[in-house]
Amino acid sequence: MARTKDFDESEVLAKAIELFWQKGYNGTSMQDLVDTLGISRSSLYDTFGDKHQLYLKALESYRQTQAAIRDQILSASVPAKVAIRQLLDLIIFEMIRDKQHKGCFLINSAVETASHDKDTNAIICENDVQLENAFYEVIKRGQSNREISSKQNPRALARFLFNTIAGLRVTGKSAIDKAAFEDIINLTMSVLG
Repeated sequence: MARTKDFDESEVLAKAIELFWQKGYNGTSMQDLVDTLGISRSSLYDTFGDKHQLYLKALESYRQTQAAIRDQILSASVPAKVAIRQLLDLIIFEMIRDKQHKGCFLINSAVETASHDKDTNAIICENDVQLENAFYEVIKRGQSNREISSKQNPRALARFLFNTIAGLRVTGKSAIDKAAFEDIINLTMSVLG
C-alpha cells in the first residue's frame, strides 16, 4: 500500500519557487531545500526527484503562472496599445513592490543556468517564443485596427517589446526608479505609433 504524503505538493513547490528565485540554482543547497520546504530529504527525492528536477518543476510552474497573466492581459477586449501598456505597467508595479530585488525568476535562470543547462534553456526558449508570439498577435491586431502604425514589421516590434521587458527586468534587480521606468515605457509606446 502506498504511503500518503503528509504535505501539500503545490505548497511545497511554491516554497521551492521562492527559494530558487531568491538564491538561484547554484546558491540553493539541498539543506536549504529541506529546511525551507519543511519536508525530509527522502520525501523531497520521492516527490520531486533531485534538486535539478525540482528546480525545473519550479521554473516551469513559475513560467506557466506568468504566461497565464500575460495572456489574459494581452488578449483582453481592449485596444492593443492599452493591453501592451497594461502589461508593461504591471511589470513596473511588480518590480517596485519587490523590496528584495529578486527580479524575474525566468530572467534570473536565463542568466545563471540556461547557457549550460539544456533543460533550463528549453524552458526559457519556450517562454521567449510564447512571449514574442503573444506580442506579435496583439501588434497585428493593433495594426489591423490602425491603432498601431504599420510602418514597422510586426515581428520586429514584438521582438523589440520582448527585449524591452527583459531589459526592464534585469535593471529592476539593482535599481528601482519609477520615473526612469516610466520614461522607458513611454518611449516604447511611442515606437508603436
